[in-house]
Amino acid sequence: MSNTLDERDWTLLLHRIKQGRCMPFLGAGAAYNALPLGTDIAQEWAKKYEYPMTDTWNLPKVAQFMAVHFDSMFPKEALTESFLHYPSPDFNNPNEPHAILAGLELPLYMTTNYDSFMTEALRSRSKNPVTHVVQEIARWNKDTKKISSCFDTGFNPSSQEPVVFHLHGQLGTPKSMVLTEDDYLDFLVCMSSETSVTTKTSSSFENAEPRLLPPRVEEAFADSTLLFLGYGLADWDFRVLFRGLVEYLERSSSRSHVSVQLLPVDNEISKGQKESVQRYFDEYYGRLQISVFWGTCDEFVGELKQRWDDYNARQ
Repeated sequence: MSNTLDERDWTLLLHRIKQGRCMPFLGAGAAYNALPLGTDIAQEWAKKYEYPMTDTWNLPKVAQFMAVHFDSMFPKEALTESFLHYPSPDFNNPNEPHAILAGLELPLYMTTNYDSFMTEALRSRSKNPVTHVVQEIARWNKDTKKISSCFDTGFNPSSQEPVVFHLHGQLGTPKSMVLTEDDYLDFLVCMSSETSVTTKTSSSFENAEPRLLPPRVEEAFADSTLLFLGYGLADWDFRVLFRGLVEYLERSSSRSHVSVQLLPVDNEISKGQKESVQRYFDEYYGRLQISVFWGTCDEFVGELKQRWDDYNARQ
C-alpha cells in the first residue's frame, strides 16, 4: 500500500492552505533530528532514578514516578534543563519541517511540543517576514489559568501576525507542561469537560474562567483543515490529543483533514500485519474525514513543499 495521499486529498489541502484555512498540529516527529525522542529520555531517566517497572520507554509513566518520588515539578524542570543543551534546527535548510510550514503563511499553528522551533522558524523568515509572532499556551490547570492571553483582548491572528499555540505547554513555562500520567489525565478531563458543552458565542464567555481553548481557536477547528504532523500511533500526546478533539472533528465533519502517521516499529508489529493495521486505521480515521499519509514528517513535508511550489507556479 502506498504511503501517499491521493490527488483529491492533495488538491483539497493545497486549496485550504491558499485560503489560510489550514491549521497544522506539530508532534515530536517534527523535531526528530533536533531533539531526542521521548523514549530515549524515558530510558535515561529510568536508569538514573531507578524506575522499578519494565516499561522504561514510557515517558509519561517514568515522569510520573519521578513526580511521586520527588515532586510534580521535578520531571518538568529536568526536561527543560535537558533541552537547553540542544541547538535549534537550521531554518535556512529548505527541507527543515518548521521552515517549510512557516513558508505556508498561515495564521494559526498548534503544537503539542514544548520547544519554540515553530516560533523561531516564523521569526527567521527573510522572505515575506512576519511582523510579530505570538506564543500561547493552553490554560488547563490552576497555574496556567492565571496567565494572560492575547485572545483576551480580541486579537485575531493573521499570516503576518500568527499565533503558535502550545497545547501541552512550553519550556519557558514549566507549570504549563503536560508530561506525567496525571497531567495527561487532567488535561483530557479539562478538554472533555469543555467539548461536552454545546457551542456558544464568544460573548457568553465574558467574565468567565479562562477556557482551555480560546473561542477564536475553537472557531478555527470548525473552519479549517487540520494537518497532524510528526505523530505515531502509540504516542501518548497524539492519543490524548485525538481523543480530546473527536467532538471538534465531528462538528467540522464538512471539512477534510490530514494525519501524517508512522506505523509501529518492526519489533512491535510484523511486516505481514502492517497492511492490515494501515487498512484498519485508514477506515477508523476516515469516519472523521481524516486522510492518512503513512510515512515520516520529513517525507511528507518534502512532498508538500514540491506540490506547494508547483501549485503557486500555476496560479
